Amino acid sequence: MQRVTKGIKNVLLTLLAFLFIFPLIWMISSSLKSEENIYQDLDSIKALLPSFQLSEWMASYTELFERFDIFNYLFNSILYAGIVTVGSIVINGMAGYAFAKFRFFGKNLLFSLLLALLIVPVETIIITQFTIIHNLGLVNSRLAVVLPMIANAFFIYLFRNFFIAVPDSVIESAKIEGASNWSIFWKIMMPMSKPAIATVGTLSFIASWNDYIWPLMILTDGEKFPLQVAITNINSTEPVFTNQIMAILTISTIPLIIVYIVAQKYLLQGLGTSGTGNK
Repeated sequence: MQRVTKGIKNVLLTLLAFLFIFPLIWMISSSLKSEENIYQDLDSIKALLPSFQLSEWMASYTELFERFDIFNYLFNSILYAGIVTVGSIVINGMAGYAFAKFRFFGKNLLFSLLLALLIVPVETIIITQFTIIHNLGLVNSRLAVVLPMIANAFFIYLFRNFFIAVPDSVIESAKIEGASNWSIFWKIMMPMSKPAIATVGTLSFIASWNDYIWPLMILTDGEKFPLQVAITNINSTEPVFTNQIMAILTISTIPLIIVYIVAQKYLLQGLGTSGTGNK
């Protein structure tokens, strides 16, 4: 009976996995065939297969790079995502360390207000963010793209829970040896919170890489557009070719897959313990 139950469970999980991976398979295979073949194969299993002619595999990618400055868009996305990732780890890590190990007036109230921000949708404050960026004179600058994304209430909460799990005796011993708070943070606390670092780094990278609305609002210079905003322009620039659209979507998806695979172990650890502070 257990074998039957396990078999049924595996079949259902396989079908569910295929349901989620089906669009990805179709996207990649469509980018590796001609425009004509995409529509000819829509009603058959061939829709999930690339072209049988190897010469057609890279044709859509070559044409895409010839028509648009993809390397520039990729550079912008990597730059923004890299800055946001590093900034999120450092800024949210320092805030989490302060909430976990420092004593100051209004600490509990401030942390409660921070947690309350978790239920506030980003869309409700985006106009306020734009007003602040405009008053600072940063509209259409690269700094304006990354600045609002660095500090994050959930990331601060996650770091705080990890740091709380570090015994106070470790910090006290380091202070006796003459270590400053800055040295303790970098040399003791951060190395002991690798799951939190991987989680924050991965989630912030994905959020920045996929961000569309904010860069579209704040940027007017097409040379500064990240890949996600550029995809809209590619999708609306005549003539529009489906295989080229699938090619640019594939290019934009590959970094996310790589980042997730690399950080998967620590990411699951970090999310699994973010509510308890246990490591």
